[in-house]
Amino acid sequence: MLYNSLHNRWLRLLAALVGVLISVLAQSLFVVPLKMYAGGLMGFCQLVRTLMQTYLGIDFGSYDIAGIFYFLSNIPILLIAYKMLGRNLVLRTIICTLAYSFLYSLIPIPEVPIVDDYLTACLLAGILSGVGNGIVLTCGCSSGGLDVVGLCLSKRGSSFTVGRFSLTFNAFLYAACLFLFVPEVAIYSIIYNFFASMVLDRMHQQNVNVQALIFTKDGEGKLAQFIMEKLGRGVTYWDGTGAYTGGNLHVLLVCLSKYEIEELMHAVHTIDEHAFITVQEHVRVFGNFRKKIE
Repeated sequence: MLYNSLHNRWLRLLAALVGVLISVLAQSLFVVPLKMYAGGLMGFCQLVRTLMQTYLGIDFGSYDIAGIFYFLSNIPILLIAYKMLGRNLVLRTIICTLAYSFLYSLIPIPEVPIVDDYLTACLLAGILSGVGNGIVLTCGCSSGGLDVVGLCLSKRGSSFTVGRFSLTFNAFLYAACLFLFVPEVAIYSIIYNFFASMVLDRMHQQNVNVQALIFTKDGEGKLAQFIMEKLGRGVTYWDGTGAYTGGNLHVLLVCLSKYEIEELMHAVHTIDEHAFITVQEHVRVFGNFRKKIE
């Protein structure tokens, strides 16, 4: 079921929209009621909204106008990312960004915080936001903002992951919050964003490199062809000998993203149901290894 969900474009888009909803709920129910600030571009938009309320005296009611600011701010980012990330991802990003902005502006902010303990709210919001954004990215989509910039950097092979890039940007954002507001606002916002970024990097499977070793007695030609043609990855294989049986076998070595591993395992079990597979996560890959954003 997971295999079909991740590789059916409509199911992936639906799952991405669910991730958007989770992320928006985390913001609207736990972050904004306690006057904290989200990270990234949304946090910047929230800061602009607060400054407009404070210094211009504009009252936006129980709805957060930061969602509209967020969508408008994404327009130049998406135009820049169009060539690098491709038409399909940008179109999916537009859909998710529209959904994010619409839901964020539509869901009213509770007048009384659901959780009035700051640390508990930071933990809950960080986990939910990281999971939601991680689902969006794993489904090959993006809700815009710094995620798009992070994806561009990741695809170019930069040492910045999506979460790390967000942490760097947020250091400057929260420095401004520290200067403008009471220290507690900036401190708890940082704690929230730390949890969200850590969970996001764990959820973002395209950002995790894995090494797979496949041991098969037959089917090595079909497996190599599938890896090269369907996954777009290089593969090396050699002949081996089973120490217990003394029989001949073939060993295939391939490096790919964690997002692709389930598709590989599905193909291996289809071609050779007796194949033996080992997978090692978080391998460091140097040289000609393409970062893929599906």
